[in-house]
Amino acid sequence: MNATVEKPSNENTTWNGGNKPLNASYGKMMMWFFIVSDALTFSGFLAAYGFSRFKFIDSWPIADEVFTHIPFIHGNFPMYYVAFMTFILIFSSVTMVLAVDAGHHLKKNKVIIYLFLTIIGGLIFVGSQAWEWNTFIKGSYGAVETKGGKVLQFVKEDGKRVALGDFAVPIHTERNTQDSNEGIWFLSEKELPSVTLAEVTKGFLTDESLLIRTQYLDENGERIVLNRAESVAKLNNDGIGIVEGANLKHNEYGTPLFADFFFFITGFHGFHVFSGVIFNIIIFFNVVIGTYERRKNYEMVEKVGLYWHFVDLVWVFVFTVFYLV
Repeated sequence: MNATVEKPSNENTTWNGGNKPLNASYGKMMMWFFIVSDALTFSGFLAAYGFSRFKFIDSWPIADEVFTHIPFIHGNFPMYYVAFMTFILIFSSVTMVLAVDAGHHLKKNKVIIYLFLTIIGGLIFVGSQAWEWNTFIKGSYGAVETKGGKVLQFVKEDGKRVALGDFAVPIHTERNTQDSNEGIWFLSEKELPSVTLAEVTKGFLTDESLLIRTQYLDENGERIVLNRAESVAKLNNDGIGIVEGANLKHNEYGTPLFADFFFFITGFHGFHVFSGVIFNIIIFFNVVIGTYERRKNYEMVEKVGLYWHFVDLVWVFVFTVFYLV
C-alpha cells in the first residue's frame, strides 16, 4: 500500500526555520539583542535612582533650582537649556529616519545630507552635556557644609539665593596652596575655595537681611528657611567648611547621592551618544565614497539608525525621571 504524506504549507508562517527570523538579517537581529540588553541596564539604573530619591525625598535637590543656566546668558532659566538639548536630540532622530528612508530608495545625496544633520545634532548634544557637567561641577552659589554632611544655603528675606562671594568679608591670611617641590612630605592639596568659612560667617553676621535655607523640604515641597536667630545659631554651631559646586563627595545643591546619580546616568548615556556619533561618522564616509551604493543596499544606515533611536528614547526617560519628576 502506498501512503502519501502532505508537507505543510509554509505560507503565512512567521519563520520556517531559515536563517532570517522575522525576515531580518543577522546584523539587525544582533542590534536588536544589544538594544534589549542595554535597555535593561538603563532600566536598572533609573530604578535605583527612583528608590534612592524616594528614600531621601525630604532632602533631594530640586532640578529647577540646579539646572538654571544658559551659555553666555546670565540669569535664572530653570530647565530651558536641558529642554533645548532634548529638542536637538529628538530632531536628530527625525533626520535619521529621513536618512534611512532615503537609503531604502537608494538616494545617496539625501542620505548624505540627513546623516550629516544627525551627526551635527549629536555633536551639539554631547557638547551641551559637557558644558552642563562643567557648570554643575563649578557650582553657582556655594554653600556651607555641616557636621552631619548636610548643606546650608543662603538667601535674602524674599527667598532669593545669594552667592557666598557676594557677602563674605575678606580676612587676610597667609595660607597658600603648597607646590610639589616644597617638601618631601608633599602628596597633594585640593584647590582652595574662593572664600573661607570665617569670611562667610563674618559677612553673614554683618548682613541682617541674610537667612539660611536648609536642604530639607516642608510639606509643600519648598526648602525650609530658618529665621535670623536660628540661622546664626545653625551657622555657628554646625558649619565646618565651604562647598562650591558638586563632585562625588560634596554637593552644594544637597545630598551627594544626587551628584553620584547625575554623573553616572547622564555620563553613561552621553557615552552612548558619543559612540553613536562615531558610528554615524564612519557610516557617513562610507556613504560618501559610495560603498553602499555599489552594494545596492543601505542596511548599515538602518542598523546604526536603530541604535540612534534607542539612545534618543533612553534620553526621554532620563529627562523625564531625572529632570521633570
